[in-house]
Amino acid sequence: MAVLERSELQASPLADLHAIADQVGLDGFRRLRKDDLIDAIVARTGGEAAGAPADREEREPGTVRRRRGGRGRRSRTAAESEPEGALEEEGEGPVGLETSASRGGRGRGERPARGARGEQAERGTQEERPERGEREERIAEGVVELLGNGSAFLRVSPPEPSDEDVYISAAQVRRCELVSGDRVSGPVRTPRRSERYPSMAKVDTINGLSAEAVAEGPRYDELPVAHPDKRLELDALDPTLKAIEWLTPIGLGSRVAIVGPARAGKSETLRRILGALAGREGLELTLVLAGVRPEEIGDWQQGPLAPAVALNLAASPDVQGQAVEHAVEGARRVAVRGADALVLIDGLDGLHPHVARRVMCAARNLAQGGSLTVIATASRPLGGESTVIALDAALTGTGRLPALDLSASGTLRPELLVGEDEAQAIVRARAAALAV
Repeated sequence: MAVLERSELQASPLADLHAIADQVGLDGFRRLRKDDLIDAIVARTGGEAAGAPADREEREPGTVRRRRGGRGRRSRTAAESEPEGALEEEGEGPVGLETSASRGGRGRGERPARGARGEQAERGTQEERPERGEREERIAEGVVELLGNGSAFLRVSPPEPSDEDVYISAAQVRRCELVSGDRVSGPVRTPRRSERYPSMAKVDTINGLSAEAVAEGPRYDELPVAHPDKRLELDALDPTLKAIEWLTPIGLGSRVAIVGPARAGKSETLRRILGALAGREGLELTLVLAGVRPEEIGDWQQGPLAPAVALNLAASPDVQGQAVEHAVEGARRVAVRGADALVLIDGLDGLHPHVARRVMCAARNLAQGGSLTVIATASRPLGGESTVIALDAALTGTGRLPALDLSASGTLRPELLVGEDEAQAIVRARAAALAV
């Protein structure tokens, strides 16, 4: 169970708080008032203590902070009874969130460190000030591995984890725009009481450059953007994928929506696209499941790429949106570094409309950098897509493939991807479909 922030709990309805309390094993939670229930949950999960100062120091995974006061005493006692040193690296992400840390979306899953989302409360400065009597004993260097909740570990002997690995807070990950695979170095402080791992006090270098120089580099939203001009080849024998590749071509940096009514085959089409692209050299893949059927999560997990996030349809729109945007943020960092990232999302219908549009808008072909491609399923286009793949439920239901509704599908500026002759062929094919 991830450490939960008081502000998030206060914004949650009572029904969600009851679900959280039941998951963390609180007794008699239904008899508590909302404020008392929040106190009990925070104490049980090792989160913020009531009345704690906003600038208190960061804590390691699972650290329990004692607090005075009678509220939540039973839960606090249960939390503090866990023996020191029993904390494990593996754990759960946000409530309802099944996560697996992936190396830049490449599918090597490792569940996030226990309570990592709030493991070490984030502060507004890059450098962590040691407690009195502490000293920074060494400089650590290694490779970053992001967790599914925003924090990370510095693997000193990659790719395998070890007891010498160093925890990096989510605040430093965001500030330094770290991505999995970055080689960083910096001073490390020794673990405090009840902490298992040492923590990075400051990021000094990133891939051989000073962290300050990297931080002062260009921001994703400020970089010039070009139309997608490099085709993403699927090279598949599947008739639907062949139709997509030649009639609705996808480019690096495209905003792609796979749309259609229920049972039109949107998820299956996305799964086949993933199968065609998995293992592609030079392409960082991330798979996000948001609002899918519970049994579909198992189907996806048996595929070639483990989901970085897996939320079933019971998750709230806020939780789904936060998970999807977090995955997209990591891909944005990859693109800024000059690489090509692709995020596959199933799907966008459970997100707030403005969040879904923001996620789709993140895809772009950077004129002087890499690219971020987003391929997502939805019941209808959001607007602003560069490629729409519309599926026909009647064709899918009767097994007539390809199941593409060509009259409702299309790609913006296809000539940049397939040339003028092929673009004209697409126009003729669409005209023929409309004439039927």
